[in-house]
Amino acid sequence: MRVTVSGTSGSGKTTFAGTLAKAIGARHIDLDAINWQADWRDLNTHDREEFRRRVAEAAAGDAWVACGNYSTVRSIIVARATHAVWLDYPKWVVMSRVLRRSFHRSWTSEELWPGTGNTETFARWFDKEHPVRWAWDTYDNRRRRIDAEIADPALAHLEAHRLRHPREAAPLIAALTAAAQAERVSA
Repeated sequence: MRVTVSGTSGSGKTTFAGTLAKAIGARHIDLDAINWQADWRDLNTHDREEFRRRVAEAAAGDAWVACGNYSTVRSIIVARATHAVWLDYPKWVVMSRVLRRSFHRSWTSEELWPGTGNTETFARWFDKEHPVRWAWDTYDNRRRRIDAEIADPALAHLEAHRLRHPREAAPLIAALTAAAQAERVSA
């Protein structure tokens, strides 16, 4: 099973993907962790070919759960994926999550991706690309892109799941876990 998890920034993609990956015994591919380098240098902007190479290498495995929305590598992920999960939560859910997360990260100086030294700070909250502002500014556009992706016949090979409320997450994780176990038994 190879699952791609998408959704607007702050929807809970990383948490959902990590939980699902652990439940099905698969690798968790966090596209942000691949993209973001030390000192907030991102491969998506500065070295797209290296970003694509690293993602292709990560996605070469037989079982994984990937999370992220990078159009630069989207084709690599969806070409190998067997399932797609879209976290299509209301804006108030997303914003409350991203506010709590950013406050916690700023307060604790928690490193976002091990080894990068990248942390959120209260001083950066007014930056255009800070997660809170980014989530607010990109929410509508991201939902339109996801709607278009769901309707795209090129992705008809994916077993698609669109979650509209966080309470739908646990039952889907349970169902996908059962399906992954059944796959292993029949293999």
